[in-house]
Amino acid sequence: MFTIHARDPRSRARRGILHLARGDVATPAFVPLATRGAVKTLEPRDVEALGYEMVLGNTFHLFLAPGPELMTALGGLNRFMRWERPIITDSGGFQVFSMGHGGVADEIKARRGATPGDSAGAILAIEERGVRFRSYLDGAQRFLGPESSMAMQAALDSDIALVFDECTPFHVTRDYTARAMERTHRWLQRCLDWHEDRGSGGQAVYGIVQGGIEPDLRTISVQTVAASACDGIAIGGSLGQDKAQMHGVVDFTTAELARVAPDRPRHLLGIGEIDDLIVGVQAGIDTFDCAMPTRLGRHGTAIVPDPERRWRLDLVKSRWRAADEPILEGCPCPACDGGFSRAYLHYALRAHEMTAARLVTQHNLSYIARLMADLRAAIAAGRMSEVAAALLAGAPPGTAV
Repeated sequence: MFTIHARDPRSRARRGILHLARGDVATPAFVPLATRGAVKTLEPRDVEALGYEMVLGNTFHLFLAPGPELMTALGGLNRFMRWERPIITDSGGFQVFSMGHGGVADEIKARRGATPGDSAGAILAIEERGVRFRSYLDGAQRFLGPESSMAMQAALDSDIALVFDECTPFHVTRDYTARAMERTHRWLQRCLDWHEDRGSGGQAVYGIVQGGIEPDLRTISVQTVAASACDGIAIGGSLGQDKAQMHGVVDFTTAELARVAPDRPRHLLGIGEIDDLIVGVQAGIDTFDCAMPTRLGRHGTAIVPDPERRWRLDLVKSRWRAADEPILEGCPCPACDGGFSRAYLHYALRAHEMTAARLVTQHNLSYIARLMADLRAAIAAGRMSEVAAALLAGAPPGTAV
């Protein structure tokens, strides 16, 4: 399933290829979110044209609508959304548990105004068999557990399915984190058993490492997941309250993974800021997913080589009203290469024209696709440290290798 072609001698970075049912994915790679069967504002041909080989579908939202029966009848998510390349689906664990730890507002902007404790979008019970909750769509009581999550992902017919896990936030206690991790490990085996009995032979399954910020719990979780029959390993749960702590948890976890599961692919769930991608690749992460580039694009913020401003350019600000230059000189994306000025994008964003959100989203995804291409090339050339330093210092993609 995973072939490693090059390793960086001064870090854990590696370049490889994921061999999946619907094609190969060159790693390290960023995976755009197709949360409800679409990368927001784009169609599949746009995403492919930007250089992407895999997208991520959201099991929780697709479970609520259109649901497993209709998804099965319509031939799975690939056929449904007209994406012919690989898809990874999350388990729904993050979304369902986030309702009990502060809501899912950031995940579902169309949540009908529900807040934690409302009749819609709330956990009713966390049980050993799974989680009972109220749908944010209509308030109806629903259930999701290891078996139903795997069944939904089988209906989606994704190339990679993630096991159902309890995703704990930063603020819970160590005791809660430990108990949730242990339950996640039990659910891991139930997911694998379901997949062995009823799953598709063409669908790979990733286990998920939990344990919060506790090194000993992360070690236990790594060892437990690595000892299972999962095809790949994802890192989930709370990674800390700031960048330094997050990077430390990721580094510690991948170091343990390198020791006990050196040849299995590693996915970092929900992380995708520019510096996090670079540091994550150096730590040995193979694939990432995050809503950041598309969410920023829809709100008029472009990704640019400016680390002091967190690689962000807010095109809605009035300072760009008469700016005739593109978002980024030399950028080959449809916005920049197409000749659209910052002034036009500023105007169109202020006028709430969807064209502007689409163009900025394309720019952001193009930036990250080229960044990942630079990192792959750097690993192959034995220049990872040098290229990473240049990119972190603000070198545009395509200039550091």
